[in-house]
Amino acid sequence: MKQFKLLTLVALAVFGFISCSKEEAPKQQEAPKQHAVKSKKIENLHAPQKGGHGGAPATGKFIKFDFSTGLETNSNRDWDIAFRGSTIIVNGGVKSGATEEPERSGNAAVYIAKKAFAAVKEVNTSSLKQDKASTLAIPTGSGNGWYNYDMKTHSITPIAGRTLVFRTRDGKYAKMEILSYYKDMKPESDEIGEVIQYGVLFGINIALVLKEKEKWKHLLWIRPMGKNIS
Repeated sequence: MKQFKLLTLVALAVFGFISCSKEEAPKQQEAPKQHAVKSKKIENLHAPQKGGHGGAPATGKFIKFDFSTGLETNSNRDWDIAFRGSTIIVNGGVKSGATEEPERSGNAAVYIAKKAFAAVKEVNTSSLKQDKASTLAIPTGSGNGWYNYDMKTHSITPIAGRTLVFRTRDGKYAKMEILSYYKDMKPESDEIGEVIQYGVLFGINIALVLKEKEKWKHLLWIRPMGKNIS
């Protein structure tokens, strides 16, 4: 039996601001000072999916992720996106009807920009979508969202030049580039070739900024595993 054992590497950049001192009010208002940029890598985000083939429903827990902490979370409220297999949901809108799907409690939204990660410099708020009762904001299926599926090799590959742009549950913005679906950037195989999606994404670039005129004023992304990702 063939198993695709997948891992995730997430790079997260969080930006914060502090106000001017109240002890001595300046004559002219100064721009807020910026905290030092903090970044954190998350490895081994495991989000297995079972079923989903031949008409059988996909099952398995959605693994929720919090952009503000850069960590998985079990919170029912403090999450932004969640993964199961190749499916990504947002904490905004309503449940789509998938099995074991968490309730939406935030105002997160997303759209897919047909641009390279570095080329996405502004947020097009009119394009943001939330999950609906029968449709996910990030479409599933080959060619519909972030990936293509090859029927001959039973492999998933990210579509080049597509960047996921998110509004987080609390009004910040993040962009995400999926580099590969598989551990070590290649699928595992055996003699039978039965496909089981087991895990989620390996290799993600993420940049997170505070809402500031809906533009990427300060950006930082980390290239995973020392790969030179342009």
